[in-house]
Amino acid sequence: MPDLLLELRSEEIPARMQRKAAGDLRKMLTDGLVEAGLTYEAAREYWTPRRLALDVRGLTARSKDIREEIKGPSTTAPDQAVQGFLRKAGLSSIAEAHVHSDPKKGDFYVAHISKPGRAAEEIIAELVPGIIKNFPWPKSMRWGAASAKPGSLRWVRPLQSIVCTFGPETEEPVVVDFEIDGIRSGNITYGHRFHAPGPITVRRFDDYVAKLEAAKVVLDADRRKEIILADARNVAFANGLDLVEDEGLLEEVSGLVEWPVVLMGEFEQDFLTIPAEVIRLTIRANQKCFVTSRPTSPLEGEMSAKPTEGGAVPPFSQREALPSALPGISPSRGEIGQSPLSDRFILVANIEAKDGGKEIAYGNGKVVRARLSDALYFWKTDQGDLPDLGTLQESAAKFELDLKKPLDQRMARLDHLNVTFHAKLGTQGQRVARIKRLAEELAPTVAKSISPLEGEMAGRPEGVASAGATHSGISKREEVGTPRETTPSVASGDISPSRGEITALVARAAVLAKADLQTEVVGEFPELQGAMGCKYALLQGEHPSVAAAAEEHYKPQGPSDRVPTDPVSVAVALADKLDTLTGFWAIDEKPTGSKDPFALRRAALGVVRILIENRIRLGLTSVFAKAFASFAGDVAQISDLLGFFHDRLKVYLRESGARYDLIDAVITPQSDDLLQIARRVEALGKFLDTEDGKNLLAGTKRAANILAAEEKKKTRVAEIVEPALFREDAEKKLSAAVNQAEKEAGQAIQNEDFSAAMLTLSVLREPVDSFFEGVLVNDEDQAVRANRLALLARIRAATDQVADFSKIVG
Repeated sequence: MPDLLLELRSEEIPARMQRKAAGDLRKMLTDGLVEAGLTYEAAREYWTPRRLALDVRGLTARSKDIREEIKGPSTTAPDQAVQGFLRKAGLSSIAEAHVHSDPKKGDFYVAHISKPGRAAEEIIAELVPGIIKNFPWPKSMRWGAASAKPGSLRWVRPLQSIVCTFGPETEEPVVVDFEIDGIRSGNITYGHRFHAPGPITVRRFDDYVAKLEAAKVVLDADRRKEIILADARNVAFANGLDLVEDEGLLEEVSGLVEWPVVLMGEFEQDFLTIPAEVIRLTIRANQKCFVTSRPTSPLEGEMSAKPTEGGAVPPFSQREALPSALPGISPSRGEIGQSPLSDRFILVANIEAKDGGKEIAYGNGKVVRARLSDALYFWKTDQGDLPDLGTLQESAAKFELDLKKPLDQRMARLDHLNVTFHAKLGTQGQRVARIKRLAEELAPTVAKSISPLEGEMAGRPEGVASAGATHSGISKREEVGTPRETTPSVASGDISPSRGEITALVARAAVLAKADLQTEVVGEFPELQGAMGCKYALLQGEHPSVAAAAEEHYKPQGPSDRVPTDPVSVAVALADKLDTLTGFWAIDEKPTGSKDPFALRRAALGVVRILIENRIRLGLTSVFAKAFASFAGDVAQISDLLGFFHDRLKVYLRESGARYDLIDAVITPQSDDLLQIARRVEALGKFLDTEDGKNLLAGTKRAANILAAEEKKKTRVAEIVEPALFREDAEKKLSAAVNQAEKEAGQAIQNEDFSAAMLTLSVLREPVDSFFEGVLVNDEDQAVRANRLALLARIRAATDQVADFSKIVG
């Protein structure tokens, strides 16, 4: 069957647009072909900085003939209906229509429409110009003399040529001829801008790919990525270094070159005093280059005096050791990235230079040095005093800040300048004050859940999951409380805070958490907010848990991001997210549909993960009430916000493997303890996997269904069960079993032993089965019937202590 080759060649397309544009081209063209009656076997898109290409295999040569009948109005219908029928059918007069008869409806008009099939070339020639004119570029432009005309062609960059060939492998393909704004399709393309600028005649896709390769163009973007990554690793290895891999940068760089040539540049070692994160972002953002690191031995950088590995280290990967003025916090094997950065970087050129790329590497090095000089200036400036200290006294007093410390100065300035957080929610300073109050309220609860006893030092490194912390939640295979290895936090081992310290440290951490927003480095690289606050806090001698909170209170920032485990970080992170959520609920700026401009769903999911994975018991209703008090919000919003959290919790538990019906069975509108909900779902799932659980489910659902049906009919149900009205032994046995199970299950739930509660309820299985086998609920005596229905209500009430069994499928 014939194949289609389409190439749209232009000036350089922005790298961030290429992949989606190629996908859009494939979808628009294949959808159009199918709509026109053609079929195809396969289609694949390709892209480089200067072209979008499409290879469609097995395309039918001609669309099928179409014959259809369009039913019209009655022959006695008014002229207006007849004219509408003619327009719909495309007939010029009613004489062209046929008359059909129906015994019930009488005579009516029918148009017999015959449409002969069309050649694929004709369809393609009609389809492609429309696609080009209506292509969904995020941004497009007009160019040349034709741009002054109304309706002139728009493209992301000036379109230069179009290749469109069609034909089977066994024959010479033909050029599908069409023209758009003076650009006529053909079989001529061009290779690399510098290495092969001349015209290249192509026939079909295989020939096209081979000739482009010879002309220094690698068409497949994924292959360009493989070439760049392999060569970069090899160049780094040849120089005794390791490549610091970056998938996002690799994707971008592969869209900047058609013929990737990997080179190595360098800068002065003095710049390595800048934090590794800043170096990496400077080189990445400004020059699109990769950084390299020096391999270290397993014990390099370890301190013999530290009782635990990774004690008090900055949390970001690929960092240099902190200055010697901070004893006891040098990196060890426990740190995220052990290898310090080197003074070499990897760049990707788009040309094979005659000098082997020396001038290219040297030129990039000059730009990198200039950018790093700026970064070094920012880094040093942030550690010095602000020039306007005299104006910051009031703000310093408000937050109990020490203006001798650089980060305190930045927090004072943030408040003094009245930097707006949101027009309806006040300034950043006001927000920090709210977060501080709420964090102090939460600190005792957090301390009780994840901190050692008051006065004791931590028995585990903070940042390593405590017994009870899971990464992915509740599933059949993973209980609440399964330890899991996580990334270490800044506060580690021997320097973790005790319960007695946490409240004071939380207050301090909350005050400094947003201070780095006023630093020069974060102003230049906003994505480093939090990370730089952590570094500056350590440099001015803050407690490691306070420093950790500056970075970790933003976490988790997504479903795959780690959850903070240091109690100070947890308290501030919860306060930050809950303040955001209650604030936007108070001003009625809630997520709607797919729109969530303030990332409120992410914030709520972050609260869910923090509470469950750190095993923190927290009543959200009371917390919401305190938070809403800061905004004078309507307390009626509390139930709505709690429902929003229930939705996020359901998503989290379902993704963790829990059944949707078990989640619905456990959650009630008043449920505000997320950890307890998760534990109940887990216990219920385990119980229902047993034979007793399945049988009890069947019995209790039968009882609930009978009771619901009678209640719907407004049948009287006794308020209490009267033993004197029992006539059958099965009634007596069931009543006694319910009394015992209800009591023991209630005690187990009070002790939060949900598995024991389920086990207690399982004893109801036999008496429930016996009751339904030997007792007729709808007895003729109304008093007996009401009493038996009351007994069924007791069964429902006993099981409802754990879950609403009527919502469970099965």
